[in-house]
Amino acid sequence: MPLLLPLLLQITPTPPLPKGTGTPPAPQDDAAAVLAPVNATFAAIAARNGEMLRPIVREDGNLIIAIEGEDGKRRIVRRPMTEFITGMKPGPERYEERLYDPAIEVDGDVAFVWGRYNFYIDGKLHHCGYDLFDMVREGGTWKIANISYSSRTKGCEG
Repeated sequence: MPLLLPLLLQITPTPPLPKGTGTPPAPQDDAAAVLAPVNATFAAIAARNGEMLRPIVREDGNLIIAIEGEDGKRRIVRRPMTEFITGMKPGPERYEERLYDPAIEVDGDVAFVWGRYNFYIDGKLHHCGYDLFDMVREGGTWKIANISYSSRTKGCEG
């Protein structure tokens, strides 16, 4: 048996799963309903109005940011959703976030939206990464339970 243990512990690398193939594709109606609070989040960011988030998020949720700095150092920041709501303030800059080809997975009353994004300030690319919206359906309405995203300034596509 001791001779078999090293063989059992070897890990065979496998390619990542293709995006959006974990569960059967979400019906169009479900996909549109799941995306509605995601798009409303982007509208709140563009309006710089955190109060627009209250009806579409669970306030007991979290915002998790995986930041890669200019120097390549990485850190994780966790903020309560309430801080995301109250921390969004009006300002002179114009914010815009664009999500590209999101994968949408739905299983009953849980769903997620995952996709590459770019974030622009006054029309200029500021940072990029991947967004992950963790969703729950409560009383027939989709809400954002948590948002996780990566953020970097290098390697962004325009």
